[in-house]
Amino acid sequence: MSLFKNFSLGKLKEGLSKTREKIVNSITETVTGKAVIDEMTLDKIEEILLSSDIGFDTTEKIIEAVKRNLKSEKERSSEKIIEIVKEELTNVLANSNNIPNSILNSKPYIVLIVGVNGVGKTTTIGKLANNYRKIGKKVIVGAADTFRAAANEQLEIWAKRADVDIIQSTNGADPSSVVFETVRKAIDENYDVVLIDTAGRLHNKTNLMNELDKIRRVIKKLLPEAPDETLLILDGNTGQNAIVQSEEFSRVTDISGLIITKLDGTAKGGVVFQIVAKQKVPIKFIGVGEGIDDLQEFDSKSFVEAIFN
Repeated sequence: MSLFKNFSLGKLKEGLSKTREKIVNSITETVTGKAVIDEMTLDKIEEILLSSDIGFDTTEKIIEAVKRNLKSEKERSSEKIIEIVKEELTNVLANSNNIPNSILNSKPYIVLIVGVNGVGKTTTIGKLANNYRKIGKKVIVGAADTFRAAANEQLEIWAKRADVDIIQSTNGADPSSVVFETVRKAIDENYDVVLIDTAGRLHNKTNLMNELDKIRRVIKKLLPEAPDETLLILDGNTGQNAIVQSEEFSRVTDISGLIITKLDGTAKGGVVFQIVAKQKVPIKFIGVGEGIDDLQEFDSKSFVEAIFN
């Protein structure tokens, strides 16, 4: 069930155009006119898939499926090859544990946002706040990344654009104090959604884990069942680095969902398939543009259609 009402297949197709060109167009050019799909052609297809960051395991499954299906000349067309690739990638997402975003089941609904610097964390929080506000929710943002003054300034700008409230502190202040003040205000003033920005540093796993644990303890003092979600933001343009980051954060905290950003500017959108294949965490949202309405709920069927249609 869709929670937000801003999904646009056209926008998704536009955003994934570079990924479509990398996968579909490249394979079509490789196969077109070939009377025989030989090992050299299969190697080229494999190279295309790997360079799209689909991942080794999924690529191997696709190549094996192509080999099994090449039984007659009629099945050697580029359309048939693309059909096989699409079917295998659809299976990857179908076998994932993607779950729809449900209507908020607690109030205030506390969401921790984690991710390294540079993945679009600040702008994504602003877009997510805008999505919740547009469906009638009262939203407040807690700027708990107190180590970067520029990040707080940017988050304040996005909060104003989204027309939501924000709690900030001085540079270098204790992040947990910002979290406490934000959650306390949310309870006292009847907010629906709390979005908490956390420090985007993988400087030291132990320090990061301790910091996130402290933030969680502060929240639980006020709301024992919170936080309701911890969302990890990954930059789709970074390919393999996104995989590494998801593994690192999963080691230090419980991740309930992923947000993949910047898919509109990359030919490496295939990383979504690799993330789903490797991680046991659902993708909740994807960023397909720079506009404030360009954070869309992830739908696996629509994602595949946008690449191949």
